Amino acid sequence: MTWAMWPTSKAAPPAASPLHVVPGTVQAAVLTPDEVSKAIGTTVIAGPQSDQPPAALTADPALCAVAVGPATASGYTSGWTVFLSTTYEDSAGSGDYTVTQTVGVYGSADQATSVFGKLGDGVKGCPSATRTDPNQGPVKWDYTVGTATSDTLVWTATQESGGGWACYRQARLKGKDVVQVAVCEGGDGGSAAAQVAGQFTARVSG
Repeated sequence: MTWAMWPTSKAAPPAASPLHVVPGTVQAAVLTPDEVSKAIGTTVIAGPQSDQPPAALTADPALCAVAVGPATASGYTSGWTVFLSTTYEDSAGSGDYTVTQTVGVYGSADQATSVFGKLGDGVKGCPSATRTDPNQGPVKWDYTVGTATSDTLVWTATQESGGGWACYRQARLKGKDVVQVAVCEGGDGGSAAAQVAGQFTARVSG
């Protein structure tokens, strides 16, 4: 999930209108709901989409703004030329399982490298933080980094007292592209996140 998606009802949401897909664009790189369902073994349907990073989230402590909102304007800082984020939800529409694919294309590989580096520093520098989620009030999250290299960042955001709810996140740097994938669920979504991230990154042009 670019960020945790908190459902307001148990009713299944209407499917989002599909983006116009042109070969070679970021829209064409995004895995479809059917492709994600096949990859992770859970049926998902189309949900929210965005063509620009959402506003930065308020974090306590403030230095954890990137960790609490890695796919917001805190993580995708200004300078991107194309941005796309799309979230798929469990077919029941309950919000019990979400998969978010996000990509920001920057003007140069150096610029993307700088953005990716700041993302990694922001996540690694924040073991825990409190953020305010819709309908939930202040929620504390713990952040655990698994892999951190020059082009790959793997970490888990676990909600304290959340009954096992966690977001398994992967970020990849490929040329001018900064890619993120988040699988949020009550179980272990690490393998699913890795699989989706690998396929998504392979499709972006770089």
